[in-house]
Amino acid sequence: MPETTFERIRYDVPAERVARITLARPETRNAQDYKMLHELDTAFQQATLDDDIRVIVLAADGPHFSSGHDLTNTATGADFEPHCMTGGYLQPGQAGGMANEEEFYLGMCWRWRNVPKPTIAQVQGKVIAGGLMLVWPCDLIIASEDATFADPTVAFAVNGHEYHTHTWELGARKAKEMLFRGNALTARECERLGMVNHVVARDDLEKFTLDLAAEIAQRPAFGLKLAKMSVNGALEAQGQFNAIRHAFALHQTGHANARAVFDGLPVDPSGIEVIRQLSKR
Repeated sequence: MPETTFERIRYDVPAERVARITLARPETRNAQDYKMLHELDTAFQQATLDDDIRVIVLAADGPHFSSGHDLTNTATGADFEPHCMTGGYLQPGQAGGMANEEEFYLGMCWRWRNVPKPTIAQVQGKVIAGGLMLVWPCDLIIASEDATFADPTVAFAVNGHEYHTHTWELGARKAKEMLFRGNALTARECERLGMVNHVVARDDLEKFTLDLAAEIAQRPAFGLKLAKMSVNGALEAQGQFNAIRHAFALHQTGHANARAVFDGLPVDPSGIEVIRQLSKR
């Protein structure tokens, strides 16, 4: 691929055979507009196509990993070269909304989940809703002791964020509690549930993650690829992708209902205020 100039992220190679992609909008707590997500996808492609890279780290600038979707985003898929080939981005009503979310949320998350190289999320501070959609496609998650994870989007009268792998990440009952209450889970809770691999001190987060990435990068690239395919294939045998697509369709039903009944506004405005306040801290 030709060299790409990024505005919302950074790309570097901090260790031999290790690429690092860093969210670089700390002033918005790394809120994700479509431009950031498009750049992320391009960066994942760049690392995937570079045969000298064996492991990819996803990190973030600032006190928090990500406050989720940028609610001020006005772009559509028509503003970018499509990567997931959904089409229909400018169609009226929910058709256009669904097309854009298929491109930037469901489509890209599934692509990142299937990158044929190990991926490691390096997480600090708050991870809210859409932020989980960047963390959960990664193979390993390393969290600082102050990290918290929340999906309060039932406040929007939807069923959760668009990449609905909550059940696999947390187990059915904890997933329901996270969604029903909208409360944040601590890094230690998520480690006990199996969602997080390691919890470390904030000051040790970068070094621990890079040391782990460098260790894994010593393994044969083809063996790593086959191991990842094997585990992902087991999840698919459980019906993971079909369940994600089913939940995505329900998510679109929630959006359509909000458009029809609430003029696109959520049922619970107080819940949205919680999201805004969390993203500012």
